[in-house]
Amino acid sequence: MSARVSESTLLPTLMFRAFMSSSGVTSARSAASVVSLTSPFTPSTLLTIRSTLNAAYSRAEHNSEYQYDPSETHAAVLVPLCNVNNKPGILLEVRGKLRTHSGEVSFPGGRVDNTDASSLEAALRETHEEVGIHPDQVEILGRLGPPELSLGGMRVWPYVGFIHSQPLQSRVTGAAGLTTAAHAGKVGEEHESSHEPLPSLSLANLVLSQREVAHAFHLPLLAAVSPPRLHLYHFRGSEPYWSIDVSDIIASAKDSDQVDVVSSSRAPGTSIEFNNREDPLKRDEVGGGQEGRLEAWGLTGWYLTAFFRTLGVYR
Repeated sequence: MSARVSESTLLPTLMFRAFMSSSGVTSARSAASVVSLTSPFTPSTLLTIRSTLNAAYSRAEHNSEYQYDPSETHAAVLVPLCNVNNKPGILLEVRGKLRTHSGEVSFPGGRVDNTDASSLEAALRETHEEVGIHPDQVEILGRLGPPELSLGGMRVWPYVGFIHSQPLQSRVTGAAGLTTAAHAGKVGEEHESSHEPLPSLSLANLVLSQREVAHAFHLPLLAAVSPPRLHLYHFRGSEPYWSIDVSDIIASAKDSDQVDVVSSSRAPGTSIEFNNREDPLKRDEVGGGQEGRLEAWGLTGWYLTAFFRTLGVYR
């Protein structure tokens, strides 16, 4: 683990968990969302998300009690927003058979290596390796905090970014180490005044690692608030969060005209398998889901709930 990185989380754990459970997660959809669940992401939308994340998590940015500890094993993930077929959503993976927790839903990401200058760089590198998205296509909008420990004992740093269909033409690196599209001066004015939909990402152009990724799929924002998809769990037996059932999205990969999912090694028309084993201890982080469902749950579901609550999508 490289000792070059020294970065704090954006909220102390207790503050974050109080935020997650202050009113209890009793129903999903909120009327106070700062983003549209149906209209494609636009430059203006990205600015709104960026400012909302910054307002929610920047208070503890310099909290010395939560410095990046080089003695720990670290990982980083990207929460990748994207338009697909003019629908706003999030790009997720089903892990490949040769990967830890195979058959489970996750964000792109993985272990921080000694060669990575930061956890952000690790998230971008892993995203490139797993789904073929170049770092220059990713516009980082902020982070979620604080990093949680995975069941494997790694400290997981989550970053939120938008996936452009083409590499960005202008990038800057902020003082906090977040690589973002340049959005100052005229560029910022253009972003702020632009409500034109950003180009959709073609999932067919993704290059999936056959070893690490079985499927990559687009979860529309609207699907994330669909009551039949949502199941309430308690993260590590404590704070409530929503899991999202994505079984039907993955099952539809057998359709040749499916635009929301792509598979690494399956031809159209073949059956789709995922890991639906259940943990005898009923932990919400082992296996693909409960009762035969494939769910975005565990740490992935926890961070999704945090993201959607921050944007006012969830109550």
